[in-house]
Amino acid sequence: MKPVVVIPTYNELENVEAMADAVLGVLPPEGELLFLDDNSPDGTGKAIDAICARERRVHVMHRKKKEGLGRAYVAGFAEALRMGATHVVEMDCDFSHDPKDVPRLLAALDANAASPADVAIGSRYVNGGKCAGWPFRRWLLSRAGGIFIRFMLGVPVKDPTGGFKCFTRRALETLGDFSSIKSFGYSFQMEMNYRMWQAGLKLVEVPIVFSERRAGSSKISGSIAAESLKMVFRLKFSRTSNEA
Repeated sequence: MKPVVVIPTYNELENVEAMADAVLGVLPPEGELLFLDDNSPDGTGKAIDAICARERRVHVMHRKKKEGLGRAYVAGFAEALRMGATHVVEMDCDFSHDPKDVPRLLAALDANAASPADVAIGSRYVNGGKCAGWPFRRWLLSRAGGIFIRFMLGVPVKDPTGGFKCFTRRALETLGDFSSIKSFGYSFQMEMNYRMWQAGLKLVEVPIVFSERRAGSSKISGSIAAESLKMVFRLKFSRTSNEA
């Protein structure tokens, strides 16, 4: 097994060193880490270069500008496959996703299981999962949004906007050159679930505890909900049109 963990960064100088150590500490010897830095003005890219210079299992793609989370992951997934990944993990750099959960996601895709899955989703909303430290209003908005997405698109996932996932190589190769992915921002998470489900792949949710970031500032903004809502309708009516 050769898992590659893909982590986008933008102004994550305070987190990259600790994150690299934590991720490498839970990966098998063959596992590798790929950072995707969108030309962070705080020096994140240079810090990652220094890590790469002393650790052969850490790599970085320097992107010229910030183009959105979706575009970053598409580039990272393609590079991870080129690196020979058998599994690709996506996660945030701010420790809201616990690196210690990476082996649990990988285990959920064990090819020796009776019914192996193709995609493992770290879920806040299945038994055992939770959002640590969230105010009720934030939890309610997230939970209600997830229910709405599931109702509209029919994808059997309780946490459709979660960004802590593991894909088998086969699952990503099913999408070809990723040209079908239209999302530039955070709606990418929802769209990937939809594309995988439409392709007939098996998705499984693994309970995780989602925590607030340790350091740095959040990238979440008020426009994200609007973006996701637009993408729900775009996918819904695209499917309806195709079925007609």
